[in-house]
Amino acid sequence: MFTLTLLVCKPLSQLSRYVVLSKKGLGYGFMAYFIWGLFPLYWKPLSAIPAFEILAHRMVWSLVVIAILLTYRKEWSVLQASLSNRKTVLTFLCSSILLATNWGGYIWAVNNDMILECSLGYFMNPLVNVMLGALVLKEHLRSGQKLAIMIAAAGVVWLTIHLGHLPWIALLLALSFGLYGLIRKTASLNSLEGLSLETLLLAGPALLWLIWRDTAGIGHFGHVVWWQNLMLVGAGIVTTGPLLLFAAGARRLPLSTMGLLQYMTPTIQFFMGIWLYHEPFDHARLLGFIAIWCALALYTMEGLWQQRKTMMAAMPQ
Repeated sequence: MFTLTLLVCKPLSQLSRYVVLSKKGLGYGFMAYFIWGLFPLYWKPLSAIPAFEILAHRMVWSLVVIAILLTYRKEWSVLQASLSNRKTVLTFLCSSILLATNWGGYIWAVNNDMILECSLGYFMNPLVNVMLGALVLKEHLRSGQKLAIMIAAAGVVWLTIHLGHLPWIALLLALSFGLYGLIRKTASLNSLEGLSLETLLLAGPALLWLIWRDTAGIGHFGHVVWWQNLMLVGAGIVTTGPLLLFAAGARRLPLSTMGLLQYMTPTIQFFMGIWLYHEPFDHARLLGFIAIWCALALYTMEGLWQQRKTMMAAMPQ
């Protein structure tokens, strides 16, 4: 996000480089969130396969892709050092369980016609992050943030009353990813190294479980049509690809810009759930979504206003 301050303060040579990096970053970030938004198109054709089995393949083939990347970048030594640190292993074991919960819950929901609830969960995620920051890290909540969380909570209550039960998939996705982000925020490894360790911890049990299913004659890999086998293998690429694009974008863009781009994913899923898969969406559900959208709008505008105030205060008088 370009500002007058950046234009004034940066020398021309640095400015041209910043513009190039920001354009690249915007492209990387856009592609990451766009691909995540299209994920239902990938998992839906696999709906005949149990979600947990798809998840296991996602873990195993992701490890294969990451192993190739680590070999190419000659970064195995960092992973080896991490495995010798008990605290690091335990930390990433917790984050890997949360990641598996998020991945598995999402695949199950998509293949059970709950894309709209997935969308709701990812719309709620920024507000859950703020709430967890306040509860766990004791971060100070500004008045606008408190009001945004209250409005979102009112939306969840409204949906619970209307549906007769909690929108549990939305809450599961938002909380699991929020807690995952909280752990990764304080972890010692960068994005690729951390994902490598998480995938390594997940892939071993997943591979053993897949072998057991195949031995028992209830596995699907190799026993479905060729393109479904290919999609199970490709799950490793569609998992790691957007994550690498996101990491590249995050290094080149301000957090505020990445924060705005993140709304692209649930927006794509929202319209996909309504227009492509024709999931039920009555007026009561619409009111619940509107409450979440209003909370997000308030949260975003308040954050941008605070950022502007901070930048104005930092400008020389």
